[in-house]
Parts: sequence; structure tokens; C-alpha cells
Amino acid sequence: MANFSLERTVPLPLPEAWRRLTEWPRHAEVVPLTRIRVTTPAPTHEGTRFVARSGIGLLSFDDPMEVTVWQPPGDGDSPGLCRLEKRGRVMTGWAEIEVRPGPGGRARVVWREEVRVRFVPGGLDRAVERVARYVFGRALNRLLRQA
Repeated sequence: MANFSLERTVPLPLPEAWRRLTEWPRHAEVVPLTRIRVTTPAPTHEGTRFVARSGIGLLSFDDPMEVTVWQPPGDGDSPGLCRLEKRGRVMTGWAEIEVRPGPGGRARVVWREEVRVRFVPGGLDRAVERVARYVFGRALNRLLRQA
């Protein structure tokens, strides 16, 4: 299993950073070869489910996820937290997205993830972690930059 954490401080108010990170279809715009299908009615809440389909042709797989914690940032400097449980046949684990006040009125974003890729031996966890850190780091940067 691979564990990693990414942190960014961005010149955005908390609600805007939250919106950019939790509009699930936007993730498909920044992660190559991925499509997102939300399978429950809007708006997002605990129990919202969606599927990220990644890959090309026969090398594609579904990554179904469910929101198990949904605490959007409140008024002022109240932080927000979202937890996703990965429930797929290929990828399992969880992800947490947290937005909280940062220095100078900026938003501090923390993305934590634990991912296990089935059929990949545990001896390759470091490689999985490096790849995941790179892919999710780029996605996080793009999501926060694009309005």
C-alpha cells in the first residue's frame, strides 16, 4: 500500500479552493485518460458516489469512490474536509481533501491518500507511491489553477 500527502498554499478563499477540488467531473479535465461519472444526484454529500474510468481500451479500469465525510468550509476561517473511500476491484484505499486557512488569507490544501493497487506486489509500493505522488500532484496543481 502506498501512502502520501501533498500540501499547497494558494491565493484563494477557502470556499473557492474547496469548489475547485470537489467538483468531481473537473478531475477528468486534469488527469490524462480519465473520465468521471457521478452516479448519485447532486449536490455532493456523504454517500455521493462516482466512478473514475482510467486507461485506454482493454487497459482501462473503473475506480469507484464514495464520499464518506463531507464537511465543506463554513463562514470565515472554518476548515473543510472530504474523505473518499476507493471501492474498486483494481484500486482500494482512501483519499482526504482538507482546506484550511493559510498565511495571508490564502487557503492551505492538504491531500492525503492511501492507495493499494491489486495485483501489484507490495515490494513495488515505493514505485506506486512515486507515480501516485506525481500524477496527483500535477492534478492538484491544475485543479487549483483553473477556475
